[in-house]
Amino acid sequence: MSKKYNIAVIGVGAVGIEMLRVLKQRNFPVAKLSVLARSARDINVDGVTYTVQAISNEAFERIDIALFAGTEGEKGAATTYASEAVKKGAIVIDNGADFRMDPKVPLVVPEVNAKDVNPVRNWFFSDSRDISNGVKKHKGIIANPNCSTIQMVVALWPIYKKVGLKRVIVTTFQASSGAGKLAVEQLKEENSKIAQGGYVNIQADVENKAMPQQLAYNVFPHIGGFSDSGYTSEEWKLVKETHKIMHNDKINISATTVRVPVRTGHSEAIYIETDKVVSPEEVKEILSKSSGIIIVDDPKNNLYPMPKDAEGKDEVFVGRVRKDPFVKNGMWLWVVSDNLRKGAATNAVEIAECVILN
Repeated sequence: MSKKYNIAVIGVGAVGIEMLRVLKQRNFPVAKLSVLARSARDINVDGVTYTVQAISNEAFERIDIALFAGTEGEKGAATTYASEAVKKGAIVIDNGADFRMDPKVPLVVPEVNAKDVNPVRNWFFSDSRDISNGVKKHKGIIANPNCSTIQMVVALWPIYKKVGLKRVIVTTFQASSGAGKLAVEQLKEENSKIAQGGYVNIQADVENKAMPQQLAYNVFPHIGGFSDSGYTSEEWKLVKETHKIMHNDKINISATTVRVPVRTGHSEAIYIETDKVVSPEEVKEILSKSSGIIIVDDPKNNLYPMPKDAEGKDEVFVGRVRKDPFVKNGMWLWVVSDNLRKGAATNAVEIAECVILN
């Protein structure tokens, strides 16, 4: 990576801040870093001051890679500025949901489908880089999947390659930070009021209302809007995004997504039915040799993945691997990852690393 690149990070919310951290921690070859948001200001991240520019079309001049932080469930800045960035020669890596299911936009988790970056990468390094070169096969945009999808497919892909998958049933336990900075503040505010002996009326008492229900001392099975067959949009993302990433829409996937009173770190209880019969020991062996996965599975000594231990880390942690005693090819996994890191910022930067890989 001797060449350096002009990078733009768009958005300075929870994911945007984490993108700045990850770029620095992974020593990404940055020639010039532009930080863009709705308004100009200075921000401090881990003792480093970044000057934030007000976003505009002109801000994408001479940018090589534009990392759009996005906000899950909202229309992001990418809907307004992505095409302009691509016209100016940049590759856009978008963390929002706006382009994920577009057939011309690759949806990428590098441990699973890094090769899907290649058409965009080839265009990026072509002699005459403009949107017309690649528009037939892609749009100069690469999408970052939903945070819950990312950690699930990282864990499932090695199993799928080895013994196949027929069925996946997943229940997620998603942290407040998955809904943004305001949701974290809502959780803190509710915790404070309850700790002082108060009762929380979310409509009347809570200033930071980012979620539809009280989260402190509570869980609620509602992430995204309700849509087809009574499922939420977040639940359908786990189905449709997994099919696209793994290039197989024949896997039967069903999901329930739950918001829990955790600051950062999503957990998932995943039930799978494999094509071939496999033992828990074989699954753990497969996963232990796979990129980006750490096995933590010693329940007799109270060792299993937990969000408090995953926070600030880039790996996907897997434990509680056990057979279904009633279905010979059925098995349970417990999967945990930092939703702001591998579930968003780290995965986006890893995609950028795939783009510039020599």
